[in-house]
Amino acid sequence: MATPCPCHVIYVPSKPHSSSKKHLLLHSHPIFYKTRLTNKPGTWQAAPGEVAAAVTAALKAGYKLVDAAYCYGNEDEVGQGIKAAIDAGYVKRSDIFVVTKLWNTYATRVELGLDKSLKALGLDYVDQFLVHWAVGMNPEGNDDRFPKLPDGSRDITWDHDHTATWKAMEALLATGKAKSIGVCNYSVPYLEQLLKTATVVPAVNQIENHPSLPQQEVVDFCKAKGIHIVAYSPLGSTGGPLMKSEPVVKVAERKGVSPGTVLLSYHVARGSTVLAKSVTESRIKANLEIVDLDAEDMKILNDYSDALTRKGKLERYVYPPFGIKFGFPDKPEGRSMPNGV
Repeated sequence: MATPCPCHVIYVPSKPHSSSKKHLLLHSHPIFYKTRLTNKPGTWQAAPGEVAAAVTAALKAGYKLVDAAYCYGNEDEVGQGIKAAIDAGYVKRSDIFVVTKLWNTYATRVELGLDKSLKALGLDYVDQFLVHWAVGMNPEGNDDRFPKLPDGSRDITWDHDHTATWKAMEALLATGKAKSIGVCNYSVPYLEQLLKTATVVPAVNQIENHPSLPQQEVVDFCKAKGIHIVAYSPLGSTGGPLMKSEPVVKVAERKGVSPGTVLLSYHVARGSTVLAKSVTESRIKANLEIVDLDAEDMKILNDYSDALTRKGKLERYVYPPFGIKFGFPDKPEGRSMPNGV
């Protein structure tokens, strides 16, 4: 039988960083609420009003983390949802862990990017600030978030060095406006380059992760370096394509739970944190349900992943058209960047 997960608390040491190499590591929280909501394919933002209500409902239901991002365009609603939950007495600010992300157009203006997010969220600080992608985009382009060239392609800053952005991220810790820092969508080669000059090891690496894209090389590398994995798109993508895959259904039948519960529980079994997203209150509550997957359950799912890897049929659902070689084995194409691949 599935039971509500008992550990909805993140522990983050409160001691300030020094110049020595150390990091803040997430502990004991396998699942939290994500605000990257979609109401139709190709959009990142839910209908007006949905995000605030969903965040409030998630915090009321027992979630303690809220994952946001500047590029989603809904941080103001996220902040409204947090405020409503606090005003209603569901949580205190000190009880929750708020994460947001630096967008590419602010890669050379890191503190400004954080300040804009804080203003939108209505907060004095975030518990974690992440580099969304190892990408720079024209800060003076024709759009604040998604500048494009006349041919319609992304207006990329091709001499951008992601390690320079990380140094600016490290400097934020002294301001108190970000309690911890991390990265998203980093491959092993990119992490290796970053760690050569880092004085603070990223607390997390948030990556697309599910049985159709296990990214085991990234997971293993991060574990060795003390970088916690946070998995997004655990159901695959909009519509949850993995919910119907044979091995997931088989494990769901073995455990007497839904395929969605299996896909969320998969990450807990791997020692990762998983991002659940929904605007429906009943679904938000259902996503708190986690079941222990035993060795046989994991073998079924891992055999499926291994077979996809051998056949070259891994499925990555989130891969914006930046045209950059990020160092992921399943995506060898793209242009090389400084301190990249």
